[in-house]
Amino acid sequence: MAKSKHMQEARVLVGIDLSKSRHEVLIAMPGKTRRKRMTVLNSGEDFTRLIDVLSSFGLPVTIGFEATGNYHRALMFALGAAGFELSLVSSVALARTGEALHNSWDKNDPKDAQVILHMLEIGAVQVFCDPLVAGTNDIQEISKTYEMVSKAKTELWHRILTHYLPLYFPEADRFHRSSRSDWFLAFLEASPSPHMITAMGKEDFIAEASPIVGRRVGKTALLADIYETSKMSVGLPVDATSDAIRMFRLVLSQGRALIQHRNAIEARAVELLAHHPDYKLLTSIPGIGPINALSVLAEAGDVRRFRHHRQFLKFCGMDLATVQSGSFRGRTKLSKYGNARLRRTLWIAGQAAVLKPANSFRDKFERYISLDRRTPDLRRKAYTAIAAKMARTIHAVIKSGEPYRPFFEGVSPGGRTSLTSCRGGA
Repeated sequence: MAKSKHMQEARVLVGIDLSKSRHEVLIAMPGKTRRKRMTVLNSGEDFTRLIDVLSSFGLPVTIGFEATGNYHRALMFALGAAGFELSLVSSVALARTGEALHNSWDKNDPKDAQVILHMLEIGAVQVFCDPLVAGTNDIQEISKTYEMVSKAKTELWHRILTHYLPLYFPEADRFHRSSRSDWFLAFLEASPSPHMITAMGKEDFIAEASPIVGRRVGKTALLADIYETSKMSVGLPVDATSDAIRMFRLVLSQGRALIQHRNAIEARAVELLAHHPDYKLLTSIPGIGPINALSVLAEAGDVRRFRHHRQFLKFCGMDLATVQSGSFRGRTKLSKYGNARLRRTLWIAGQAAVLKPANSFRDKFERYISLDRRTPDLRRKAYTAIAAKMARTIHAVIKSGEPYRPFFEGVSPGGRTSLTSCRGGA
């Protein structure tokens, strides 16, 4: 058996098992069977001590580690800045290799460091890309903060719809159209109870609520409808100065603040990426707007590092896997051993793309469900196929440097002329 790349040169190999406050380090020096152990605390002093020890060997150093939350970021940045080579170990591969080596599924830090070192020796590692070094740290933080704010807003919105409105203004539910709109929350904040609305005359109410609703088509008719609905409301007759109404208004103000934060993040994302070449290419694809493009750039980084679209599909967890043993063969399905946030972004972008006219995503979706448009299982499979196609298109568009073209006739690898997946084909 040919020796791995790491074994062909004199190189110090280091396996590090990371945790919140301390890291277990195992060092293998070339030509020596005994390994050096160290425990490094999560402090600048211990980081310097580890760097000094590794530098004292006077040899190239390769460090392997498993990404653990964000606990690896500070240490790996320090080690990378010191000039050491960094290699990432897959969590799934680490668990499987540990079970095979120790014939046990138990987990502890010293054993994990041994397994990481073994995977370094056989070359079963991945290249680590530090976001701060690669210049994608700001993009990642904007993307993750946007997701956090959006989730908080959605949770609060559901609380309003399922708790507060059924108590105080059940009929108001039919007047809201989108959770992205601020006017509905602003209106409820001003008039959280229908009894507060009917305490005024109809004309007075319309005049007072008109600036809150803003510039909307048919605004007067909408407010008149709300007023007539309030007269027949079954909402609880809670006093306007009660603590219950005060709490309702507090939740509404939080919802409006989250909408403002989300809009500000969206504006900043567009400003930050406006001149990014990959952003321009991504937004040429149907279904990919500023936020989906932001998520792709944040999670995938430089897509050009994936030489083939199959590698990118595997990174996303969109590759197919089948469980097979003897005569038994399970269903072929997505492995989902990849980046969950990126996979979700592809799914959302695919759903948006099939709603737009004249593009190959919609064409593929329509052909997929043509046998029975009403079958949920078939539609789910179609959306999955569209998400995988979205990943292939993203890879091809960025690799080629050319924007998306809806129906591009090209030559497939087999030599036949067909709609290719490179720039929007099947």
